[in-house]
Amino acid sequence: MIEVLPHGGRHPLFSTSGCRTLEAEALAAAPAHALMARAGLAVARLALAVAPHARRVWVACGPGNNGGDGLVAARHLALQGLDVHVSLLNAGKPLPADAQWALDALAPLTSAPNGHVRLGAAPCPPADCDLFIDALLGLGVQRPPQGALAEAIAALRAGGVPVLSVDLPSGLQGDTGQPCQDADGRPGAVARADHTLCLLSLKPGLFTAQGRDLAGRIWLDTLGLHVPRGDAGWLIAPGDPGRPPAPDVRAHASHKGSYGQVLVVGGAAHMQGAAELAACAALAAGAGKVFVKTLSLGPEHIRRAAEHRRPELMDWPDGSAGRLDDSTAWQDLTLVAGCGAGTALDSAGLLQPLLQHAHRLVLDADGLNSVATNALARQALGSRRARGLQTVLTPHPLEAARLLGHTVGQVQNDRLGAARALSAAFDCTVVLKGSGTLIASPGEPLHLNGSGNAALAGAGTGDVLAGWMGGLWAQQSREAPHEVATRSVARHGEAAQGARAPLRAADLIEQMHALQPPLP
Repeated sequence: MIEVLPHGGRHPLFSTSGCRTLEAEALAAAPAHALMARAGLAVARLALAVAPHARRVWVACGPGNNGGDGLVAARHLALQGLDVHVSLLNAGKPLPADAQWALDALAPLTSAPNGHVRLGAAPCPPADCDLFIDALLGLGVQRPPQGALAEAIAALRAGGVPVLSVDLPSGLQGDTGQPCQDADGRPGAVARADHTLCLLSLKPGLFTAQGRDLAGRIWLDTLGLHVPRGDAGWLIAPGDPGRPPAPDVRAHASHKGSYGQVLVVGGAAHMQGAAELAACAALAAGAGKVFVKTLSLGPEHIRRAAEHRRPELMDWPDGSAGRLDDSTAWQDLTLVAGCGAGTALDSAGLLQPLLQHAHRLVLDADGLNSVATNALARQALGSRRARGLQTVLTPHPLEAARLLGHTVGQVQNDRLGAARALSAAFDCTVVLKGSGTLIASPGEPLHLNGSGNAALAGAGTGDVLAGWMGGLWAQQSREAPHEVATRSVARHGEAAQGARAPLRAADLIEQMHALQPPLP
C-alpha cells in the first residue's frame, strides 16, 4: 500500500469500465472470495494506521461489493478489540455472492455475548465514534444517491470525525471527479473523505475537478496483483522519476546560442505584465535568448513596461525588421503568443501569420479567444500538424468552453473528455488547466498532473506556465510537445507545493527556477 501523490512516478489510470474489466479478470484468476478478503483487510489496516487511537468505528456499507469490503474490514477491526457499528443499507435486497460471504463471516461476532459488532440498518452513526468508514457505493454510483444512502452520506459529512472512503467517496464519479447529477443537472449527495483507499486501480476522477477536495489523502493497494497500463492514461505524481531528464546538465563549452530562442507576443495596453511574466518564465526555464513583442499602444506604455522588466529580456524590433510574415527570421524561434493580448493579435494582423508559419507555438489566453471566434484561424490551427508545425494550447476551462462551443459546466463535468475533444479538434497538444491539469495529444495517452494546489489560483500563473513551456521547448526543439507540456505542468505544480496562497506569479517563477538542479 502506498500514498499515491507523495510517491513519485507514473501511475496507470482506469476508467469505470476499465476498472470493472480489471476486477473481473482478477476475480477469475483468484480463489473464491480471496479478492474481497484482501480488500477488506487492506481497509482495516489503513483504518488502524490513520486512526490508531480509535475505539468506536461506524462502517456504512452499501448494497454491493463495496459494502462487502466494509463488512470484511468491520470483522478485522472487531477482532482487534474496537467497538464496531455496521449499517448495512441494502434495503432488504440480496447481496452479491462475495458480499454475502462477508456478511456470513461477520455474523458470529454480532451474536456473541461479548462481541464487538453491532449490525443494523440505520443510516446514521452512534454517538462518540472516532472514525467513519464509507463503504456505501464506490464504483457502483450510477445516479444521485437517494433515500437511506443519501442520509448516510449526509451523516458522513456532518459527523466531525475522520472519514475513510473505500475506492471512491460515495457519490463521486470515478471518470469525471464530479458528483452524479439528476436529470435537471443538480448534483447529488457526495461524501467528503479525509482518506480514500483505491483497491486494484486508480480512478482519474480522484485527481481532477472536485476529486482532490473530496478524496483527501489518496492511497492505493493493488492487492498483490500486477496492474497493467490503464485505459484512461497516466497520473504524473510529483517528482516523477519516469520523466526524461530536463536539459539542466549543460556542457561546459556551451553558450547562449546552445539553448534556443523564445519570442513572446502579447501584452496589449494595460496588460503588459502578462507578456512580461511569460518572458521571464521562459528565461528562468533556461532559454538562451528571450524576445518580447508587446502589443501596447504608444511609446508611453512601452516605456513603463521596460521600467519593470528584467534587463536580460530583449525587445523584438519594430518596422520591417520585426515583421512576422512569411520570412524566415522568426519562424524557427519558439513562439509564446496570446498572454495579455486582448484583441490585438487579430487587429494587428498577427494571428494568421503565427498560425501559418511558427514552427513551435504555445498559444495561450487571448490567442485562444481569438481562435474561438475566427473560422479562418480555427482552420489554420487545425491544419498545422499536417504541415509539420507543432502546437500546444493552454486553455483554462472558460477558454476551453469557447473553443468547443460548450458551457464551462460541460467542460468541468467531463474534463478528460474535453481535453481529448480539443486535441482531436485541433490536432495538437492541449493543456487543460485546473485542478488536475490534463495533457492530451494525438496518439498519446492522456496525462493527468498530480502536483499543484490552490496557491496557483491567482493572476498570472497561467502566463508563467506558458512562458516556461516555451523556454523548455526552445532548448529541446525536437522533443515531442506532449512531453514538454507534461514536464512544464509538473514543474509548475511542484513549485506551488507548500506555498502560501495566493502565490504571486513573479514569485512562482523564482520558485520554479529554484527547483532546477545546480550545475556541477
